[in-house]
Amino acid sequence: MLEAVRELEAEFDLIPTLLLHVPPQEGRAEYVRAVCEDLIPGVAREGLAQAADVFCEREAFSVAETRTILEAARAHGLATKLHADQFHTLGGVELACELGALSVDHLEASGPAQVAALAASSTVATVLPGVTLHLGLPTAPARALVDGGACVAVGTDLNPGSSPLFSAGLALALAVRLCGLTPAEALTACTVNAAAALGLGDRGALVPGARADFLALHSADWRDLAYTLGVNPVRGVYVGGHPINPSKETRP
Repeated sequence: MLEAVRELEAEFDLIPTLLLHVPPQEGRAEYVRAVCEDLIPGVAREGLAQAADVFCEREAFSVAETRTILEAARAHGLATKLHADQFHTLGGVELACELGALSVDHLEASGPAQVAALAASSTVATVLPGVTLHLGLPTAPARALVDGGACVAVGTDLNPGSSPLFSAGLALALAVRLCGLTPAEALTACTVNAAAALGLGDRGALVPGARADFLALHSADWRDLAYTLGVNPVRGVYVGGHPINPSKETRP
């Protein structure tokens, strides 16, 4: 899959991540060892990924296994990320903060202790409202995270199992409706904070010195991005100041 991403990088601006999602139930220790001794070194050597991401859950990797894998990733020059607290609070969020992970995603089961840990760290808390909508899970505590001083990003978590959400704009809108963010907070979460979750400090905000990545909307009111449902409010997408596949869609 990472080799396919490399092929696509010639046409798209992508940040590849090695995701370790669910281990086999048999030969589990051998699998973790192979990930650390073979897969991660190979990925790093070939330059196939910039970060490693581990799903830390009862149904996936334990906290101890996650630590082992992420420490191996760091030893080979990869940044670290986690999926944690989707169903249970096992310590994955605290591990992410301890290791200085770029981000930790999900957080639907996170409580005050995890909010405090994230607020005291540089790790970006990425909330995924599409998962709440699709699976009926409680929302991640985005309001408490922002109020506590954590850096909050919003993602689609696009995948066929838990969040078949293709639209970043809809994720933004759901972050307002489901997660209690204001439109301005949701916009920040989907732009400069989302860039920070990828380790990118040169984009995500319209400020001097940043790369000119921005959207042009049909509406004169930027809040339409969070307000509009069921129609694309975006008139044009610009990357590095250049238009990308200008939309011919018009508003009804």
